[in-house]
Amino acid sequence: MNLQVLNRKQQDGRTRLAIADCDIHPSPKSLEVEIYPYLSRRWQSHLSTYGMIYRQGFPTGPAFPKGQPDAARRDAYPPGGGRPGSDLDFMREQHLDPNNVQLGILNPLRSGQGLQNGDLAAAYCRAVNEWQVAEWTSREPRLKASVMVNYEDAVSSVAEIDRLAGNPNFAQVLLLSRTAEPLGQRRYWPIYEAACRAGLPVAVHAFGYGGSPVTGGGWPSYYIEEMVGHASNSQSLLASMVFEGVFERFPTLRLILVEAGFAWLPALAWRMDRAWNRMRDEVPHVTRPPSELVREHVWLTTQPMEEPEHRADLLDIFDWIGRDRLLFATDYPHWDYDDPAHALPVRLGAADREQFFLGNARRLYGLD
Repeated sequence: MNLQVLNRKQQDGRTRLAIADCDIHPSPKSLEVEIYPYLSRRWQSHLSTYGMIYRQGFPTGPAFPKGQPDAARRDAYPPGGGRPGSDLDFMREQHLDPNNVQLGILNPLRSGQGLQNGDLAAAYCRAVNEWQVAEWTSREPRLKASVMVNYEDAVSSVAEIDRLAGNPNFAQVLLLSRTAEPLGQRRYWPIYEAACRAGLPVAVHAFGYGGSPVTGGGWPSYYIEEMVGHASNSQSLLASMVFEGVFERFPTLRLILVEAGFAWLPALAWRMDRAWNRMRDEVPHVTRPPSELVREHVWLTTQPMEEPEHRADLLDIFDWIGRDRLLFATDYPHWDYDDPAHALPVRLGAADREQFFLGNARRLYGLD
């Protein structure tokens, strides 16, 4: 697509760069109105009677309520009512149009992933997939959906990926980072195989319902610890996938780590290389240095954007990770939203800016 067409003139005559936003969170206005039509009467009745019980120690929801209602910007509530992210017209007015978003990746939350009842989780994920098409991608061509799967059950996950393979409304398969076991474990391998077969990247978004805390030693005291812990959680799952041999077994797998930052990746890769050099006899199935596997298979979204004291240090991090491996994201409509006009704390040339804000995502998702 011609970027000169995508770039938009502002009222003051300047050109606003077209962007891809790789982490947008849509929400249904009402489960009964928007999700129930895609569920059988059995599951509608089940939800009305028993509700949604997640696989975690806090049955009523996340352990640490967000500082803002619905984890959202206060100005993100649609004027006609409903949850933030539930009104497409308002999303266009507040985010897509003013920021010239040419590609938006939908990552629904509270989508049924991680429900204790596995059959309900699979049915609910399927319903959310149908809802994404009906209410979002069919009405707004700039948006692409994520294939939601009950990732703790590989059988139903593979069936849903195969069902939607080739559907142009879907850009990726979405998992959450806090799973019942580390994501390198073989119970999850059929999901990766199905994603590769469908030609879809696998995105892993921060948070989840694995039943364990974000730390390795128990539940933290504060929400801020939960937020910071998303980075260490992503480090753990990536190390698991490297050393269990996932990338060796599935050489076409593309992994996207969403909403956990990215500046931690070089240090993790160095540490994995050091350990592998000394103990590779324990994992003979890992035949290449971990840093090579990471550079070949891993992409990261930029939100939350790291802001080092010396901003130029960020350029060194970009270069180590690979400037083609970073995907811009805002996390709209959440309270820690990264405004594309202010999120990047360093100056980039025109070609690098285009690559950073749009080109990387278009190439990854096969839209070029």
